[in-house]
Amino acid sequence: MGYETLDDHAVAGLLAREAGDLLLDLRGRALAEGAGGWRLQAAGDRTAHDHLVARLAELRPDDAVLSEEGADDRSRLAAERTWIIDPLDGTQDFSRVGSAEWAVHVALVVDGRPVAGAVSVPAGGGLYGTAQHPVPGGTARERPIVVTSRSQWGHAEDVAAAIGGEVHATSGSASTPPAWTAPCWCSTSPARSCRACSSAAPSTRSRRGLPCAGRGRVVSRAL
Repeated sequence: MGYETLDDHAVAGLLAREAGDLLLDLRGRALAEGAGGWRLQAAGDRTAHDHLVARLAELRPDDAVLSEEGADDRSRLAAERTWIIDPLDGTQDFSRVGSAEWAVHVALVVDGRPVAGAVSVPAGGGLYGTAQHPVPGGTARERPIVVTSRSQWGHAEDVAAAIGGEVHATSGSASTPPAWTAPCWCSTSPARSCRACSSAAPSTRSRRGLPCAGRGRVVSRAL
């Protein structure tokens, strides 16, 4: 295949999937041998990082790279184009037998603006991103969904408010959104409706993580 003809969207998808396939192979062999824990986590981080950096040097040699697993030499600050990668998101889940809650993230920023990106969820066989093939069975939504871990809810609300979206939380940093029940923090998003106080407006109490006066509970459904 002539990789030199790939556009940035295709490169993001290709590299996310390649790294995901490498991680699946590494994980399968390690777990079959009874290995795991921090050694498998470290091996996964390094394997995916090394592959992505090497492939970007091959396919986009003039672009800067910022990796969660690499040293930041700050050359990106003078670069027009920077690839931002998280080689293995969900490192702890990567070493857990049966867990699919880990992923590979590859994105491109040009002049400070995101223009292309892909997320591979290898254990589930999914690839999501800009100009990728649509997900089978997907449905159109009037409002975009911002998916976040529960610990980052406040930041996600800011993003959702900026784009007119709504927030759905997951059980992990890279997980597929499950159904879950969590304490109501005087709900700050229409995506969550407090059964006790029926509040859906941003509040100082919610940002500080304080429960609502009614101590209600709220259910956020899976996507």
